[in-house]
Amino acid sequence: MKTTGQGNSSLQKLFPLFSNRPVDMKKEILAGITTFLTMAYIIAVNPNILSATGMPAGALVTATCLSAAFGCLMMGLLADLPFGLASGMGLNAFFAFTVVIGQKVPWEVALTAVFAEGIIFIILTLFKVREAVVNSIPVNMKLAVTGGIGLFIALIGLVGSGIVVSNDATLVALGEFTPTAIIACIGLVLIAVLDKRGMKGAILIGIVVSSLLAWGYAMINPAHAQELGIYLPSGVFKFESMAPIAGKVDFGYIFDPKNIRGFIGIVCTFLFVDFFDTVGTLVGVSSKAGMLDEDGNVPNAGRALLADSIATTAGSLMGVSTVTTFVESSTGVMEGGRTGWTAITVGILFFIAMFFSPIFIAIPSCATAPALIYVGYLMLSSIVEIDFSNITEGLPAFITIAGMPLTYSIGDGLTLGVLSYVLVNVVYNLIAKKEDRKKISVVIIILAILFALKLIYM
Repeated sequence: MKTTGQGNSSLQKLFPLFSNRPVDMKKEILAGITTFLTMAYIIAVNPNILSATGMPAGALVTATCLSAAFGCLMMGLLADLPFGLASGMGLNAFFAFTVVIGQKVPWEVALTAVFAEGIIFIILTLFKVREAVVNSIPVNMKLAVTGGIGLFIALIGLVGSGIVVSNDATLVALGEFTPTAIIACIGLVLIAVLDKRGMKGAILIGIVVSSLLAWGYAMINPAHAQELGIYLPSGVFKFESMAPIAGKVDFGYIFDPKNIRGFIGIVCTFLFVDFFDTVGTLVGVSSKAGMLDEDGNVPNAGRALLADSIATTAGSLMGVSTVTTFVESSTGVMEGGRTGWTAITVGILFFIAMFFSPIFIAIPSCATAPALIYVGYLMLSSIVEIDFSNITEGLPAFITIAGMPLTYSIGDGLTLGVLSYVLVNVVYNLIAKKEDRKKISVVIIILAILFALKLIYM
């Protein structure tokens, strides 16, 4: 089935989706379904992570679905690209565990920081600052950030399932193999095997099977199951209101002088992490699909970044952490998705999913842990493209990758990576022969200065 547009018009200029290029709608819809199946785990994982802050899980399910639907719609209409958007993995963990729980910042203030980040990104995108930065950041650093976030996410999954526990002597240790750990292991093996067989939605299937196993255990031994955080669903169909979390941004916090520096630090970290994550995904997925132009740039990159920024701003008002482009979009692209109709299909499916909140709320940590671990593995795979043979590139990349899980902070890992990159290369240039000296991007130097100031004053 083919569709064509009506020729050039102001509407087509505003929304490239309606251009006159031929579109295979059947292939685009199939690609959208495939992308949704690989992204759908976020409906369970995001409320699971953000609810640790005290935010109600039911409202988070609705906000997660609605913000994802809105983000996908923006990507399809504004950029005409086949990328799905939702609350970003890693960014939601930073929101919950580093900002709210670690720094004891109210979740309303954390949402305010996400809102501020979105507004700043919209401004930077309109002035094409983000595009300029995209072309200036070393590829190895982009890949390292993706890999580091992957390890951090995997660690959260291992801890959430009880496979890894805290230890006073060694900091972390192997936990006891309780029912939650066993269920997580079964889910992880299932996902790996299904993915190896090319099964679509392997991650989602792993979550479903793990949840059924957990709920089965809750029926057999309800008392112990409750101790492990496993509860049976209270129903199937239900629409949870977003009222408890929607529109809760609170700028009053920053009017206290002692809070301003900390708030700026949180916003900057959201900015940097979201930026690197989005850029890496856009470049990586577009490259895999052969969509890069002759200069190696992503088509409609500015519009894609604008859609991402608008989605983040709207998402914060709905009550969720940063909305970003998902690397799982590559699955739909590999199925033939090439236009915004793929993204719109994903958005429609997210909208439908929000009417099944009781099921998603009851999905326990041990069932989402396999998804976290496996997505961590997928993200870590980016490091095979890092040039570790070049120490001035490889060492900062390694520090970035190792720093995120070991500091239990994406922001701190990113800080260490950028600082080490600039320091290593600056010192090397001081002692190297003129012909061997390496050109360092002014943008990276500015980022390093900002990160250094962050360490000194925040």
